[in-house]
Amino acid sequence: MVQLRKKVLVKEVVTTDQLGQPCTPVVRVAVMAVFQNPLAGKFSEDLSELFEIGGTVGGDLAAEAIAHLASDPVSYGKAVIVGANGDLEQGGAVIHPRLGAPMRAVAGGGDAVIPSNAKLGAPGCAIDLPLGHKDNPWSFDHFDTMTLSVPDAPKPDEIVLCLAYADGGRPIPRCGKGPLKA
Repeated sequence: MVQLRKKVLVKEVVTTDQLGQPCTPVVRVAVMAVFQNPLAGKFSEDLSELFEIGGTVGGDLAAEAIAHLASDPVSYGKAVIVGANGDLEQGGAVIHPRLGAPMRAVAGGGDAVIPSNAKLGAPGCAIDLPLGHKDNPWSFDHFDTMTLSVPDAPKPDEIVLCLAYADGGRPIPRCGKGPLKA
């Protein structure tokens, strides 16, 4: 089992748009976990150890995030920052093969692909975690982003796993409800 160095919780409650127009409150919650990358500094064809970490740690983080929402989740997203001694595929191994199922389970399902982002980074670097509707991949109202960082992570041999849920879309969305028909 992986030992976490730390967890960070970010909770945003949006009550106006960027111009100050009041909106129905939207709560976005992200939880980030910092842990040692067991494959840092070495190439490996077998990334299964990271698959397991993503599923196990991600499941715990997902349950924690959901507990901080004001109402049921309608959108979700995931991201990973890999320290300099790792590689991007190691981050992909954490967020792709096993993380989706526990994220969907705590959200009460989810037919849409979970939007994601991955990057290599130094301590304190930010990542844009994309959010999308959990059931409707064409819900423009729910295309959103949380910019996240942990000031002292990732160290070169660490990984920062991030996941987020929201109980609404963007404030006062006005871009339409999906693809325009010709």
